[in-house]
Amino acid sequence: MMEPLLAILNRDLKSTECVVEAVLPVLKLLSIALIGLLLSHPKIQMIPRPTLKLLSKLIFVLFWPCLIFTHLGPVISVKKFIQWWFIPVNVVISTAIGCVLGLLVALICRPPPEFFRFTVITTAFGNTGNIPLAVVSSVCHNEDNPFGDTCYDGIAYASFSQWVSVVLVYTLVYHMMEPPMEFYAVVEEGGTEIEELPRNDISTPLLHEAEWPGIEDRETEHCKTPFIARLFNSISGVSQSDIPDVETTQEESPSTKSNRCLAEPKVVKKIRIVAERTPIHHILQPPLVATVLAILLGIIPKVKTIVFGSDAPLDFITDSMAMISEAMVPAVMLVLGGMLREGPNESRLGIRTTIGIIVARLLILPLAGIGVVYLADRWNFLISDNSLYRFVLLLQYTTPSAILLGAMASLRGYAVREASALLFWQHVFALLSLSLYIYVYLKWLASFL
Repeated sequence: MMEPLLAILNRDLKSTECVVEAVLPVLKLLSIALIGLLLSHPKIQMIPRPTLKLLSKLIFVLFWPCLIFTHLGPVISVKKFIQWWFIPVNVVISTAIGCVLGLLVALICRPPPEFFRFTVITTAFGNTGNIPLAVVSSVCHNEDNPFGDTCYDGIAYASFSQWVSVVLVYTLVYHMMEPPMEFYAVVEEGGTEIEELPRNDISTPLLHEAEWPGIEDRETEHCKTPFIARLFNSISGVSQSDIPDVETTQEESPSTKSNRCLAEPKVVKKIRIVAERTPIHHILQPPLVATVLAILLGIIPKVKTIVFGSDAPLDFITDSMAMISEAMVPAVMLVLGGMLREGPNESRLGIRTTIGIIVARLLILPLAGIGVVYLADRWNFLISDNSLYRFVLLLQYTTPSAILLGAMASLRGYAVREASALLFWQHVFALLSLSLYIYVYLKWLASFL
C-alpha cells in the first residue's frame, strides 16, 4: 500500500518541479520587463524614451553580437556545423506552416482587404532572435536547470539560425509587407499622373526600434510603393510608364549586352527587376556578422585555439566580449518593458483578426512544432539524446511574431499602427503561452533528459 502511495507522491513532486522549471524563467524575464515598465513611466521618467532608444541600439550593435560570438564560436566545429543542419531548415518550416495558418486566419476572420498579406506574414514569421536567446539564458541561469552543464549550448543553437532569419526578412517579409495598391490614389494634373501616399503621421514606435535601430536610414526609392503590384499587374488608372525599365535603371556593359543572344522574356525581366530592387545588400547586420565570424573562426581548429579557450592568446578579448554580452538579456527585457508601457496603437485590423492571429501564432503553431520535431526525431534528422537541441527547435514555434515585422512596416509605410498594436498584444499573451508550452516541452523531453 505504501509503495503506490510513494509512487504517486514522487510523480506529483516531479510534476510540481516541472511546473516551477517552466514558469520560473518567464517570471524572471517578466520581473525585468516590469522594472523597465515602471522606470519608463511618465510619472517616474528614470528611463526616458530617448534612453530606451539608445539602449536598443546598444543591444543591436553590441550586446547581441557579443552574446552570439562568445557562445557560438567556442562550440561550433565542422562536425557540429553539419549536425545542426536542421536548425535553419526548421526556421523555414515554421515560417511555411505559419503562412498556411495565416492564410486560414485571413480566410476565416476576413480582415480588411488591404491587410490580407499582413495577416499572413504576421502569423508566419516569429521571433527567432532575442526572445529564444533570453528564454534559454533564463532557463540556464539556475544551477539545477534540467539541461545540466551544457545548457548554455542552447544559445549557440539559437544563434545558428540567425542567418536564415535575416535572409527571410529581406526577401519574403520585405515583399509581403509591400503597400497594397489601395493605398494609392492617382490624381491627374495637366495630363500628368501623380501618385499620392496617404498620410502616416505616426512616429516610429519604440517597439520598432527594439530590433532595428536607425531604420529610417534604410529607406530606398521604392520601399514605400506597391512596386511588385505595378510591375506584374495592369491596373486601370495606374500609369505603367512608372514601371522602371532595366535599361534605364541600370547601365549594362557592352560585354553583358553581347552575351544576351536571345530576347529576354517579359516575365523573366520582371523577376530580375524585383530581384534588383530587393534590399539584400542590407543583410549584413551586426548580429549576422557576429554569427558568420563565429562560424568561420570556430570551424578552423588552428584559428579557434587562438581566439577561444582559456589558454588562447586572444582570450582577454573574447572574455571581455563575454562580460559585455551578459547585459543583453536584461537590456532586452528593459526595452520590452518600455515598449509595453507605451501601450497599443489604434488598429483597423479588427478584434476578430487580432485574436485569430494570436491564437494561431501562440497556441496552434507550437502544436504543429511538436509534430515537426517528433517526425524529425523519428526520421533521425536530429542529434540523438540531446534534449536541449530539441527544446530550442520547439522554441522557434512558440515565440510571438518578430518585432522586425513592426520595423519592416515602418520602413515600407504600411500597417504601422496595426503592427504596433498586434505585437503589443502578442507579447502580453506570450507570457502565458510561453509558460504553458515550456511546461509541455519539458514534460515531453523528460524522456531525453
